Amino acid sequence: MPEYDLQDPTDLDIMRGQFDMYTAEDWQEYIELAEERSIGYKNVKILKTAQRKAGISKYLSPKVINWVLNLVEELDNEDEEE
Repeated sequence: MPEYDLQDPTDLDIMRGQFDMYTAEDWQEYIELAEERSIGYKNVKILKTAQRKAGISKYLSPKVINWVLNLVEELDNEDEEE
């Protein structure tokens, strides 16, 4: 995943667009995968927050969106390696 500048409005728009592409069902799959792999309580909790806010990224801070997108990429990469 590219490094985003959380102060750059263009990067924020890109991050929000990527976040909004995921549906609540997509987030549920990531939550289940995260719980399977025991990646930590805080990470699972933030994925559940993302599920509740699916499609409405404007209610999440840039830091949270960045954190969630990094988790998604990490889970996807681990999935490809198996």
